[in-house]
Amino acid sequence: MKQNMNQKQLLQWINEVSFAVDDILLYLDTHPDDTEALAFFDYYNNERKKALEMYSAEFTPLTLDYVHENCHWYWVTDPWPWEGGMC
Repeated sequence: MKQNMNQKQLLQWINEVSFAVDDILLYLDTHPDDTEALAFFDYYNNERKKALEMYSAEFTPLTLDYVHENCHWYWVTDPWPWEGGMC
């Protein structure tokens, strides 16, 4: 993961790694002993966690798991996608 991503790039990366994690979980449901698939899952799940943590620290939390004590929930005050917000 690149450290110097802007908000849109970071959100795109989160979408990509989240898709990879969801997809490999479906495969692991039927192939639980596939060590390559487990390594793939571990790598992208960790990338997803790091990206969500970075997004939460820089912008706003995307899930409740990444809400910090002094965090403001900007989705209430920022423009919605149909109002020209992040999409």
